[in-house]
Amino acid sequence: MSVSVKAIACTPGLHRYLVHHGRAADPLLEELARVTRAAVPELAHMTLPLEEATLLTFLANLTAARTVVEVGMFTGSSTIALARGLPADGRVLTCEIDSRFLELSAPYLERAGVADRVDVRVGPALTTLRSLPPAPHLDLVFIDADKPSYIGYWEELVPRVRPGGLLIVDNSLFSGEVVSPEPGTKAAAVHAFNEHARADERVELVMLNVADGITLARRLDEQDREE
Repeated sequence: MSVSVKAIACTPGLHRYLVHHGRAADPLLEELARVTRAAVPELAHMTLPLEEATLLTFLANLTAARTVVEVGMFTGSSTIALARGLPADGRVLTCEIDSRFLELSAPYLERAGVADRVDVRVGPALTTLRSLPPAPHLDLVFIDADKPSYIGYWEELVPRVRPGGLLIVDNSLFSGEVVSPEPGTKAAAVHAFNEHARADERVELVMLNVADGITLARRLDEQDREE
């Protein structure tokens, strides 16, 4: 590779610096993370990092999003982050397969002041997505759920995102395992998704080495694609 590589390892001290100077410290989300660790310690690694929560709010604000779909609520950190970036009449429709997390997340949605902007749909996300109007109408989507279904979620959502709208996909580096010669099942699914998204001419995208990897994709209109 001829270009320079400037990625640096994020040590605990550097991460604290990043959270502080990136204004990502958030007592409510930090409390929710502790509650999540106590309630479901085996799944606590799925909690959204604070700097990624701040990025989601920033992107929702930046795109002036009003209509958002989230695939994978878990205990609500990303839902809160997205909803915080919306105007009062904005809405997040969030898909969650496990009803256990509704009771845990509900008080935090209320305390964050965003409960009235959130519509939780419990059940298979693909079923929920297929029930949405097929016309392009979504401003922003966030995909952070079961990795083998990423391509299916993408294919349901891309046509429903308006031109200029944003798709955000989490875990696109999967702890670096996407470049392993023998990746695990989930990492292999993420790699397959990355190849699929990279070849999709309906979007322009960039992959960021933030948290566990984030892919940002902007939906193109026909004129953009012709150029």
